[in-house]
Amino acid sequence: MGNTLFDKVWDSHVVTQIEGGPSVVYIDRHLIHEVTSPQAFAGIGHRGIQVFRPENTVATPDHNVPTLNQHLPIQDQLSAMQVKTLAQNTEKYGITHYGLGHPYQGVVHVVGPELGLTQPGMTIVCGDSHTSTHGAFGSVAFGIGTSEVEMVLASQCIMQPKPKKMRITVDGELQKGVQAKDIILYIISKISTSGGTGYFVEFAGSAIRNLTMEGRMTVCNMSIEMGARGGHIAPDDVTFEYIKGREFAPKGKDWEKKLAYWKTLKSDDDAVFDLELKYEASDIEPMITYGTNPGMGIGITGSIPRVESVDESTKATYLKSLKYMGFEAGTPMVGKEVNYVFVGSCTNGRIEDLRAFTQFVKGKKKAENVVAWIVPGSRQVEKQAKEEGLDKLLEEAGFELRQPGCSACLAMNDDKVPEGLYSVSTTNRNFEGRQGPGSRTMLASPITAAAAAVTGKVTDPRDLMY
Repeated sequence: MGNTLFDKVWDSHVVTQIEGGPSVVYIDRHLIHEVTSPQAFAGIGHRGIQVFRPENTVATPDHNVPTLNQHLPIQDQLSAMQVKTLAQNTEKYGITHYGLGHPYQGVVHVVGPELGLTQPGMTIVCGDSHTSTHGAFGSVAFGIGTSEVEMVLASQCIMQPKPKKMRITVDGELQKGVQAKDIILYIISKISTSGGTGYFVEFAGSAIRNLTMEGRMTVCNMSIEMGARGGHIAPDDVTFEYIKGREFAPKGKDWEKKLAYWKTLKSDDDAVFDLELKYEASDIEPMITYGTNPGMGIGITGSIPRVESVDESTKATYLKSLKYMGFEAGTPMVGKEVNYVFVGSCTNGRIEDLRAFTQFVKGKKKAENVVAWIVPGSRQVEKQAKEEGLDKLLEEAGFELRQPGCSACLAMNDDKVPEGLYSVSTTNRNFEGRQGPGSRTMLASPITAAAAAVTGKVTDPRDLMY
């Protein structure tokens, strides 16, 4: 019996297997930010030990940073303290730090790939659930808790039980107006937010292989939202071309050596998965969520499910969600009011996402009733957007390109959606209060968000595509 991609990467990193317990796994790349690292640094400080391999860790502030006037002092005292503490800790322990104003600063899961820090076959962790993003490169990447951040800082290893293995195959061609975000929202709507619990997921099939690296990162980013430990995609020529020439990518003979290894990173033909699921790409239309978890999604032309069609085990959550959202069962999503539009985050804050949004709104105008936040995922994305003139096209349509950060993905900075108002967001979570106390979030792709931004309501983007 052959090995899966997950087996190949995981097994090659096991230092010790504890009998009847977890594996001790070596970590190649450790990413940290300002929110989940302070207590971990305090822990190693209290124990009087050093960071074991500081060269394997990279830090950047993202969650708490403002997305306007980053040259000025941060006004929120807690945020300012966390950002300052990250700078102090990284300096103390000799860790690379891309602080505010640094050309490499940005959302940690955007920065890693664009710098070539994320590579196939690596084990990658971060004190952030959406570390699964890096699995798009054929790595085993997953989020960890603060105590585990301390464990990695101290030993460059972590104790983890080996997950089961799932493969989700999506074959065929996508419809017009359907993006990577729609693929993953569709899958989660089918298997629920707990359908991947206990598994590490490999995404496969022609529809997945035809995605760009940005699209693959979006899919893997939200594998955590189906309850999975993480998700990944076997590396191929698309992967290798993306990595080649990046700042920290292998060079010269080292590149050739690494490339030869990377080409072996795929599931064997006779590999066996604990669970296999298959979907047809042609069945997927632009998606949007109507409730308060990412699994409560439907095709944009659909209507909110009626109570009699909802499984008894989820009925209480369904009713609570509709009450929170102010929606009625059986009503269509198209035409519903939109007050805010957010494009950004580790899910959809890359240059491809900004290009798609900008191309859609080009020649149109932002609806007067909509507040829009267009936030690049990093300084490099911001720089490229300006070099391509995207900022000018956005301005002509009534939008503003802000500065990089997690922004309105979560209510930990200045960009909050007010209570009771509706947001179409390209982020990964629509929990109650996720974008601000009492805020109401509908998850969607960049072009579905663009359609809402120019019409002021939930709109099928295909109706505005020429």
